[in-house]
This record gives sequence, C-alpha cells and structure tokens, in this order.
Amino acid sequence: FGLLGNLTCNIKGNISINTGERIYHVPGQEHYWETKISAQYGERWFCSEAEARAAGWRKARR
Repeated sequence: FGLLGNLTCNIKGNISINTGERIYHVPGQEHYWETKISAQYGERWFCSEAEARAAGWRKARR
C-alpha cells in the first residue's frame, strides 16, 4: 500500500532533485500538497514517521 498511498499512509517520501536527499513530508507542512510522489524515481508513501525514519528518510524542515 505504501506506493499508492491511502488515508492512513499519507506521509510523502520525496527525493530531492538537487541533492538526492530522502525527505518525508507530513500533512500540514508547508510544501505537503504540492509535493508529488513518483514511484519510478524511488519515491514512496509511509504510514508513520517512525517507518520513514527507519527507512533512512528525514523530516522536511518546513
């Protein structure tokens, strides 16, 4: 389910185009709604922040 996203897995795992850094965004953060997830580039959905951190992603600063 992580690749498709759903109501409970709504954390977006995005890879920075500029740095290649793996960053996750949670609802309510500044760039959440415009962040697009492209599975073909290794981006994905997470069901919890703990899951995202365990996979090596960091939280977006804004």
